[in-house]
Amino acid sequence: MKKFLWVSIGVGVGVLATRKYADVKSGAALNRQVGKYADRVAEYLEAFHQGMTAREEELRSALGVDAAK
Repeated sequence: MKKFLWVSIGVGVGVLATRKYADVKSGAALNRQVGKYADRVAEYLEAFHQGMTAREEELRSALGVDAAK
């Protein structure tokens, strides 16, 4: 089962890499692609941080713990 997982991940990464290579080769600007992915990652991390902060506040209020200093 573990081998199947790694093979699946490898195939997925290979497909994505092939598609992105085709995009770059066909004339899509590499900087634009990298910038788009960097923006997506930054948005995801910001959403994750906001969710984590909100959950931490919920837990602190439920447990009656003072705010972090």
